[in-house]
Amino acid sequence: MSDTGLPARKAAVYLLDQVLGEGRLMSELLAGGAFDRLPPEDRARAQRLANDTLRGLERADRLLQQHLSKYPPLTVRNALRLGTVELCQGGAAHGVVNAMVSIVSAHRRYGHLKGLTNAVLRKVAAAGPEAWAALRPPRLPKWLRGPLVDAWGAQAMQAMEAAHFAGAPLDITPRGEAAAISTTLGAQLLPTGTLRMPEAGQVSAMPGFATGDWWIQDAAAALPVQVLAPRKGEEVLDLCAAPGGKTMQLAAAGAQVTAVDASAPRVARLKENLARVHLPAKVKTADARQIGGSYDAVLLDAPCSATGTIRRHPDLPHAKDGSEFGELIALQGELLDHAWSLVKPGGRLVFCTCSLLPDEGEVQVDEALERHPDMVVDRSALDLPGVSPEWITAEGGLRLRPDYWADIGGMDGFYIACLRKRE
Repeated sequence: MSDTGLPARKAAVYLLDQVLGEGRLMSELLAGGAFDRLPPEDRARAQRLANDTLRGLERADRLLQQHLSKYPPLTVRNALRLGTVELCQGGAAHGVVNAMVSIVSAHRRYGHLKGLTNAVLRKVAAAGPEAWAALRPPRLPKWLRGPLVDAWGAQAMQAMEAAHFAGAPLDITPRGEAAAISTTLGAQLLPTGTLRMPEAGQVSAMPGFATGDWWIQDAAAALPVQVLAPRKGEEVLDLCAAPGGKTMQLAAAGAQVTAVDASAPRVARLKENLARVHLPAKVKTADARQIGGSYDAVLLDAPCSATGTIRRHPDLPHAKDGSEFGELIALQGELLDHAWSLVKPGGRLVFCTCSLLPDEGEVQVDEALERHPDMVVDRSALDLPGVSPEWITAEGGLRLRPDYWADIGGMDGFYIACLRKRE
C-alpha cells in the first residue's frame, strides 16, 4: 500500500461516485477495470473505505451540513464524506485532510474547490469525532425502510440498522473438525457450528485456506444446508448455486451434487472454489427453469433483493431503488414451482432467500402451499443446534435477521423453509 494511502482513497471516491451517482453495485465495480491495476492492499483498503463511508453516510452528511451552505458536486461531496468518516473513526487529521485536498485539486473540473475541502474537513477534524458518536445509527433509505418497518416494526428496524452500521465479521464454514480449526485460526465457534473472526486480515494467507480446510460463508447462509440435512449418496440438486458455499457443504456431507447457475463467470468462480477444497460436484451453466431430472433433495437459493446482506454490502440500498423487486418475486415463484417438479415423492426442497422482505420468504411459501397439495412444511428440519424457536415463523419457516446475535456480531437476514413431497 502506498505511504500516503492516496491511490486507495482516490479509488474509494470513484467507487462512491459510481454507487451514489450511477446506481452501480460494488461487486461489479470491483470485478475488473482500473481496480485490477491496484496493488491488493490498496484495492482492499479502497473497498473498506467506500463501505465504511456508505455505512456512515447519514452521519457524515449531518456533520457536513453544519459547514456547507449548499452541497458541492458529487465527487467533491464524496471526498468530504470519505474524509469525514475517516476523521470521525480516528484517522490522523493531517493525512486525511491532505489526501482529500489532493484528490479534489487534481480534478479537472472541480480543482478550484480544494480550498473548500480543506476548510470543511479541518472544521470536522476539530469537532466531528465527538459529534459523530452522539448521532443515531444511519437509517435505510425510505423506499426500503418503510416496507421493513411494516413487516417487523420500528424497534426491530432500529436494531437491524444498528447491525448494518456495525458491519460484519468474517464467518467461516469448516470442512473438518470445527473445534480444531477454530483453535488453529483463533476463531469463535458459534452455536450453529460456524467459525467467526472479528479481524481476518488477508484471507488467502490464513492457515487452512490453501489446503481447503474451510471457506468463507455467513453463519445464516450456512443454515439452509443444515436444514436440508443431506445424507451420503443422496442425489441433490443445488439451484442458483454460485459462488458455491452451499455446494461445498453438500459435497462435504457426501451427497452426489449437481450445481446449476445461469451466470458463466459465477460458475467459473464456483469451479475454482470446488477445486481449492478438493470436493466433487457436477456443475452446469443453465437457467434453473430448464433443468430436468428427479432428485432426492433440491436446494433453491432463489435470486432476491439481497436485503439481508446489507451489513456486508452497504452499497445495496443506495444502488437499488426497489423497482426490480416485483420481477424478482415473480421469478422466485416460477423457480419454486419448477424446483418442486424435480423432487422425488418423499423427497424435500429447501427454499431460501437472503432477503428481509416477507414477500420473498414467508409469502412465497404460503402461496406455494396453496398451489401444491402434495407439499407440506417440515418443521422438524429446523430443530438444529443454535436455532432459537423464536426464529420459526407461523407457516413453519426460519426467519433470520441482522439483529439476531447482535452481541457477537449479528448474522445476514435470511428466510429458509424445508418442504417435503408426500409419498
